[in-house]
Amino acid sequence: MVSHWLGTPPNGYLGSPYGSPIKDMLQTPQAAGLADAFLGKLRTDVPVITALPNNAVNLYYQDTQPDKRSIFVEVAGKLIEAPKG
Repeated sequence: MVSHWLGTPPNGYLGSPYGSPIKDMLQTPQAAGLADAFLGKLRTDVPVITALPNNAVNLYYQDTQPDKRSIFVEVAGKLIEAPKG
């Protein structure tokens, strides 16, 4: 479910705000607080996530080149990489 959410742009389904604002994360430092809003939207869009403790869902990124960033969501110990594109 989380992989599908990460690959779906916001408002990707007509009339539904469902979707991951992953592109917002590419040029914004995590210190800006966007990571918390990102995970909040994940919990809203994928309600089964709310059954997990708050510390079971984490967001990480890795800058691989000066202009490349890989974003990962960890859910209950499983690391899921956001699709590139």
